[in-house]
Amino acid sequence: MGDHLDLLLGVVLMAGPVFGILSCSFDGRIAFYRFCSLTQVPQVLNTTERLLLSFNYIRTVTASSFPFLEQLQLLELGSQYTPLTIDKEAFRNLPNLRVLDLGSSKIHFLHPDAFQGLFHLFELRLYFCGLSDAVLKDGYFRNLKALTRLDLSKNQIRSLYLHPSFGKLNSLKSIDFSSNQIFLVCEHELEPLQGKTLSFFSLAANSLYSRVSVDWGKCMNPFRNMVLEILDVSGNGWTVDITGNFSNAISKSQAFSLILAHHIMGAGFGFHNIKDPDQNTFAGLARSSVRHLDLSHGFVFSLNSRVFETLKDLKVLNLAYNKINKIADEAFYGLDNLQVLNLSYNLLGELYSSNFYGLPKVAYIDLQKNHIGIIQDQTFKFLEKLQTLDLRDNALTTIHFIPSIPDIFLSGNKLVTLPKINLTANLIYLSENRLENLDILYFLLRVPHLRILILNQNRLSSCSGDQTPSENPSLEQLFLGENMLQLAWETELCWDVFEGLSHLQVLYLNHNYLNSLPPGVFSHLTALRRLRLNSNRLTVLSHNDLPANLEILDISRNQLLAPDPDVFVSLSVLDITHNKFICECELSTFIKWLNHTNVTIAGPPADIYCVYPDSLSGVSLFSLSTEGCDEEEVLKSLKFSLFIVCTVTLTLFLMTILTVTKFRGFCFICYKTAQRLVFKDHPQGTEPDMYKYDAYLCFSSKDFTWVQNALLKHLDTQYSDENRFNLCFEERDFVPGENRIANIQDAIWNSRKIVCLVSRHFLRDGWCLEAFSYAQGRCLSDLNSALIMVVVGSLSQYQLMKHQSIRGFVQKQQYLRWPEDLQDVGWFLHKLSQQILKKEKEKKKDNNIPLQTVATIS
Repeated sequence: MGDHLDLLLGVVLMAGPVFGILSCSFDGRIAFYRFCSLTQVPQVLNTTERLLLSFNYIRTVTASSFPFLEQLQLLELGSQYTPLTIDKEAFRNLPNLRVLDLGSSKIHFLHPDAFQGLFHLFELRLYFCGLSDAVLKDGYFRNLKALTRLDLSKNQIRSLYLHPSFGKLNSLKSIDFSSNQIFLVCEHELEPLQGKTLSFFSLAANSLYSRVSVDWGKCMNPFRNMVLEILDVSGNGWTVDITGNFSNAISKSQAFSLILAHHIMGAGFGFHNIKDPDQNTFAGLARSSVRHLDLSHGFVFSLNSRVFETLKDLKVLNLAYNKINKIADEAFYGLDNLQVLNLSYNLLGELYSSNFYGLPKVAYIDLQKNHIGIIQDQTFKFLEKLQTLDLRDNALTTIHFIPSIPDIFLSGNKLVTLPKINLTANLIYLSENRLENLDILYFLLRVPHLRILILNQNRLSSCSGDQTPSENPSLEQLFLGENMLQLAWETELCWDVFEGLSHLQVLYLNHNYLNSLPPGVFSHLTALRRLRLNSNRLTVLSHNDLPANLEILDISRNQLLAPDPDVFVSLSVLDITHNKFICECELSTFIKWLNHTNVTIAGPPADIYCVYPDSLSGVSLFSLSTEGCDEEEVLKSLKFSLFIVCTVTLTLFLMTILTVTKFRGFCFICYKTAQRLVFKDHPQGTEPDMYKYDAYLCFSSKDFTWVQNALLKHLDTQYSDENRFNLCFEERDFVPGENRIANIQDAIWNSRKIVCLVSRHFLRDGWCLEAFSYAQGRCLSDLNSALIMVVVGSLSQYQLMKHQSIRGFVQKQQYLRWPEDLQDVGWFLHKLSQQILKKEKEKKKDNNIPLQTVATIS
């Protein structure tokens, strides 16, 4: 009960302001008057259960200081700024008081009957009050029948002559005399306590037995006929001799837990003037039933052989914070019942197979914070009951010596790789090492019965790719934080590392430089409930990235700009603080979800803030409004629709152009066919006029076959009734036997148009070139463009320009070129037909320039 009240007092004092309990206030049950500058006890209601009056200026407490407070259980009057006087029966109006705290108040006067009437007082705190021996000798605590805990530490008590009334305090269990000036305690001083069983008795930090010469024959056993569950004599500066004498003196008293911490036993490192404990030091405790021995914070350098041989009942041995560098053979001989051995924070550099001989029941060995670099193979093999081995913060480079035990702690060593050993464990703690290859993880995931694996703060960053996952039905928690998994996964290897972990419930992947998650990396984690991905570089998180049954997700301190709220709807708890949110309308959906979701959002709202734009930098997302984003959302949809329409239209237009370009010949045929069908545009002959022929075709006789197939069959009426032109050409229409020049001139002047088919043969044929010149003469005479020049074949501009007559035409007039692609022939013939049918506008002749003169010149 006293422990509970003590805890409650601490909670009230520390957390009062947090829970709305203001200083100098009263809520009906708790009167909180700390730091209120009070000079006397305030009047409170009789319903008060806890009255806190520390840190004030109250000088005097008398019987009339308190009203009758029947329900008051705790009174705090400690830490007054002025000396305190406590008069006779000062607390008689508090009949049910359980805890009285006067600590840290300088008591100027304490009446011997000050505590009378406190029949239910459970705990009395009188630490650091400046009290002398009189408080023990003069019966100040008589009639406190319920008193269980008495704290008289940090006073000025010099001797422990107890008033006989201590013998009647049958409920007394705990007495604290630490940090006084008690240099000597002998049997007759504590005689009133004989026959009692105390749960705690402290004489720590008194320089006990170390500043005076002790006649142990006269002083005898100060704890005769007493049973002490905890005896604290630490911090008294005891040497090996004092410890040995004290052990012999109390040899017939029961002390289940003996605290000898902060001693000066041992040579320390580099000194030999002070002895280390030997087999005689604790020999006197053979019949004291010591189960817990604390020898921490000393200077023991060497654990000598059989130093604890007589402690047959010892279960816990604490040797931490010494200078132990050597463990002699059989140092732990005789400790057949020892279960916990603490050798942490020493100077051990190596361990040998014989070091732990004599510990058949040891279950926990703590060797952390030494300098152990090598351990013999058989060191722990014979410890059949060993359950936990703690080798944290040493210098180990291999673990081949590790036996199959439930809990193995190996963090803070220099492990680069792990040997392939047969290992069985429930917990393996390997953080803060130098492990790099994920093959080590595959190996550890095959350890039978493994429930917790901790690999934080290593260098896991590479993957050989030749490992296959195996089923591990026991693993529940996996910690891989503060590694470099991004480097391994970006090679697209080891994505299957979690495949066999169907029972995994907790996974930590924080601080792994992750830019993205490999596809399906968590798909086999059907039992996963908690996932930490905080402090990475993730920019996007999709619904398929997370396990289906995930409940708690920590995605804080990433680079999520505009997360999709659908990813988080199935969670129970989400931590998304300290991300780099871009607070534009794209984030409006997430902001709305954040304000209405049932998912518990961890962290303060101020930690979920914008980083862009600058005008909103640092503003909490919970403070933002999304009113203006609805119109923009509609506009965004409209813009998107317009974009789709324009894109489709442009695509169709380009596809049409490409199709027409690719199949232009077929398209032209279709066009002409449709034109004939729709407009009844049947081929018709030319209108009658003064010309005998529609056109004169001038070409080399060597090209006749090509001309006939390419042109005549498609244009000349004598070749087909569907053709519309009456053409003239030398092979058919020239008068045999007549002068050739005369035939050419007749053909030119009797045709509406002259079509010269200029080919390589044409350029070599003098008659063709002569005909071309006559045709030009007609053009000049009629002032029209009756001459149509068609270039056939791959003749270059340079080849055409070599001939004077053709050069002048090419420089001033446009000409046609026979198409290279056959599908363009139809279109070309149509264009040629249009040129033949084209009528020239009559030009007004200038009377000052006779036509004959121009013709003669040409």
